[in-house]
Amino acid sequence: MVSASIIMPVYNVEKYVARSIQSALAQTYKDFELVLIIDGSKDSSLAICESFNDPRIRIVKQENRGLAGARNTGIREAKGKYIALLDSDDLWHEQKLERHIRHLESNPKIGVSYSGSVFIDDNDELLGVSMRPKLYDITAAHIFCRNPVGNGSAPVFRKQVFVDIGYPHSRNSEIETAYFNESFRFGEDIECWMRIACNSNWLFEGIEGNLTLYRIVSGGLSANTEKMYEFWQRMYKNVNGYAPELISECGEKARAYQLRYYARRAVREGQGKAAVSHILGALRASPMILFEEPRKTIITAAAALLSWVLPSMVYRKIEELVLTRS
Repeated sequence: MVSASIIMPVYNVEKYVARSIQSALAQTYKDFELVLIIDGSKDSSLAICESFNDPRIRIVKQENRGLAGARNTGIREAKGKYIALLDSDDLWHEQKLERHIRHLESNPKIGVSYSGSVFIDDNDELLGVSMRPKLYDITAAHIFCRNPVGNGSAPVFRKQVFVDIGYPHSRNSEIETAYFNESFRFGEDIECWMRIACNSNWLFEGIEGNLTLYRIVSGGLSANTEKMYEFWQRMYKNVNGYAPELISECGEKARAYQLRYYARRAVREGQGKAAVSHILGALRASPMILFEEPRKTIITAAAALLSWVLPSMVYRKIEELVLTRS
């Protein structure tokens, strides 16, 4: 029996998957299995996965079900008492798994251990942007408004956390247990984190360090900020169903911070009009973000406006100044 299971969904990532697998196998913590879920991939990703000769690797094939469906399969297949998620285009610091498991073992009440991330581009180059989240005393409101966990490659869980939030899901006339909502193609991470925060007693807590390298792929799924916002609004409605008091307390503030985040993503994708729309929506939802985080909000608004009105080549020359230093 292994101690930890690393779940890696694989779908058309031939350019990145070898590096992601290597970063998992290079972990200083050795007692794990790496479960590769081949999610109907059509490129050479499967052949690349099969080229690795390591007894810790286990390959599971299925028809395409999306990131949430692949993670669900991986969690059901997992043999470890700890579960780590690593997307097949992201990378880990070599000590990540060891440090998170040590953290989880230090306090039996912690169910989700996470850390900061740095952003990388298609070629593994640092983008100069990092996520430095709040680490302690995390509430459901913190997760809803600011999502300190961040991306799906950042957290490591006790498997019992997923056992506690699992629910019946019908698939091809069969009932199986789901943990991530498979109807979500964007925002499945925060939707899951919110159910853990609101419907269980497990603590979220972070550790120091940027231990995940989170890849920003230009033109990828995460570049479609309008679609991302549609799914976020679905998540908002779900939360209102089981935690209406949370929506009353901070629903519009959460919307404002989310829209500001989409504005920054739209700027990076060169989508100036969308960036302006998002930041204006953020300020309409909760002008308080101007007072709570004035520098970041003002710089985001300026970047959105400049990316809309300036030629792209001119704007790119000042992008680092207006985004990476805020």
